[in-house]
Amino acid sequence: MKATSIVEFVRDTYKTDEFIPLHAPMFDGNEKAYVMETIESSFVSSVGKFVDEFEHKVEAYTGTPKAVATVNGTAALHTALYMAGVQRGDFVITQALTFVATCNALYHMGAEPIFVDISPVSLGICPKAVELFLDEHAEVTETGCIHKKTGRTIKAVVPMHTFGHPVDLDHLVSVCQKWNIVIVEDAAESLGSFYKGKHTGTIGNFGAVSFNGNKIITTGGGGMVLCKSSEIGIRTKHITTTAKIPHPYEFFHDEPGFNYRMPNLNAALGCAQIETIDTFIREKRVLAEKYDELFKGTDLQFVKEPEYAQSNYWLNAIICPNQSVRNEIISETNRMGVMTRPVWKLMNKLPMFKNCLVGDLKYSNWIEGHLINLPSTPKLIITESL
Repeated sequence: MKATSIVEFVRDTYKTDEFIPLHAPMFDGNEKAYVMETIESSFVSSVGKFVDEFEHKVEAYTGTPKAVATVNGTAALHTALYMAGVQRGDFVITQALTFVATCNALYHMGAEPIFVDISPVSLGICPKAVELFLDEHAEVTETGCIHKKTGRTIKAVVPMHTFGHPVDLDHLVSVCQKWNIVIVEDAAESLGSFYKGKHTGTIGNFGAVSFNGNKIITTGGGGMVLCKSSEIGIRTKHITTTAKIPHPYEFFHDEPGFNYRMPNLNAALGCAQIETIDTFIREKRVLAEKYDELFKGTDLQFVKEPEYAQSNYWLNAIICPNQSVRNEIISETNRMGVMTRPVWKLMNKLPMFKNCLVGDLKYSNWIEGHLINLPSTPKLIITESL
């Protein structure tokens, strides 16, 4: 299939001759009313009713016992890793095919990623690849899972649900239980995605969600930690709010904490957005079905949700037969005003992570050279292009 056919389809779908971004925020509900309410109340920062309300709405939607709002998704992941017990010098197994924020959170904790391959089914971390790496390089001792060559602790596994498609979590949980490793789900892209009926981010020890402007719903900038229990959630909230003991006027902090509080202004936007998330996802799934039909019988393979999951189809993607076809389609579609892009460069190929330990990344390397992301806004509203 030629790039011109893709452009014609996208333009016909969005009914516009203007530039078509990869993803754009949609404001169809109470966003303006709720944001104006915060402005008129003067409670625009970390104090105000919408932060608590947004947390409760996310808890109800995802089924998590406690959700803790943060200033962005990276802060949510950093907090989740901290609460999971990851310490300076620890190894954390993750996928090389991910957005850099996954690894930046580890770097700023003083932890170090180990990169293993992804699954061709989910495009997220492959549980078998995790198991193979551990079988060859690790052992379980009284102090935990240890990397045999260095003696360093392998503390956690961080699966990232790529483009909203859930990882095979049952298999991953089984592997991690065997090796005494915690799971912190990077669910930045997968709000609204379900693994066997359970929301992503709620199956591991912790989950982290993003509300960046290009996500399924947005708070402008923001994130959320999904916690396994209310008790853990209370301490997580405490940590993200400078670990300050409540008092009418005195300042007393009982441990080192983060200032990762989501402003009330952003939470107001989130409260309005999550009211319409079911509509957003329904429309995104319809768009995915249209793409799937378009590419049937062609040399381009549409990336579909795993059979065990229901995906939000955050970013639609196709796999090309070779890198030359990929490059031509990306070049031509962008030249014609329809944004497409390649997948991220593998993390182990970036300068700051080039010396990290790696497993066999055969499929990750192949996908890096063959995948294209396509416009994925369910209905285009020309506001802010992302």
